[in-house]
Parts: sequence; structure tokens; C-alpha cells
Amino acid sequence: MNNTDWPDELNLFEYFHGETIAYGLFEDRFGNIRRLFTVVIKGTVMGDQLTLEEDFFYQNGERENRTWLIEREQDAVYSGTAGDVLGRAIGKKSQARFAWRYEMLLRISGRSHKVKFDDWMFLLPNNVLLNRAVVKKFGIKLGTVFISFSKH
Repeated sequence: MNNTDWPDELNLFEYFHGETIAYGLFEDRFGNIRRLFTVVIKGTVMGDQLTLEEDFFYQNGERENRTWLIEREQDAVYSGTAGDVLGRAIGKKSQARFAWRYEMLLRISGRSHKVKFDDWMFLLPNNVLLNRAVVKKFGIKLGTVFISFSKH
């Protein structure tokens, strides 16, 4: 593989249009893997709006659904909402990278906790999108989510 195989631009709407499969894990701040999951995502684009219907399947049998409504504000600036997201998520794209920050209510052991997500997505060769999200509460790192998206 040479450097020409590396993508130089991420088109968020084009990438997530249609079906995308993702595999991920949550690692706590001590390096322990706490959750493994698969996500099936159906993306629909309508003008400057992307709808993502996400179905999460956790290794322990739990299931979860989330629907994102993402709007292109400018060429490289995005905002989005989802049912468990507090306020609006704000994102900015730069070449093959996308930074996405938001607060959400995260269910942990049956209780909801207000946490902050600092997501970074990187488009890699073969249409793989790698996501690393640091999760914090009161400024303290709870852990990191790693997700690998692939198009089928």
C-alpha cells in the first residue's frame, strides 16, 4: 500500500447514505473493556439533512436505538440532535477527519448520567471510518469508545 491509497476527503452525507455496519467497544479509564457492540445504521439524505437510524446490539444481549438528525450548516460545519443528546451536537470536518462534540444522557447500570462526548472520526483506506470518542463527566475521563464503520 502506498500513500495514494489514503483518502483525502470525507463526505459525511455520502459515506452514511444507505446501510453502514459498525463494530465497537467501550474501554474504561483503567483500560478494561466494559462493552462490545455492533451497530447497524440506515442513513437517508434529504438536501442538507442526514438522518441516521442506529440499532445497537450489545454482546450481553441488550439492544438500543438512536436516531440522529444531522444538518449541514456550512460546507464543513454540521449540527445534530438525537433523543438522548442534550442540546445540539456540533461538528466540523477537515479533509478526511470529522470532530463531533456533544452532551448526552448515558444509561449506566440503570441510571442516566450527563456526560460529554469528544468524537473524532478518521476516514481510512477501503472506506473504513475509525471513530474514537472520549467520554467525560465533570471533566473526568470515564473511558473511550472505539468504533470501526464499514460500507457494504
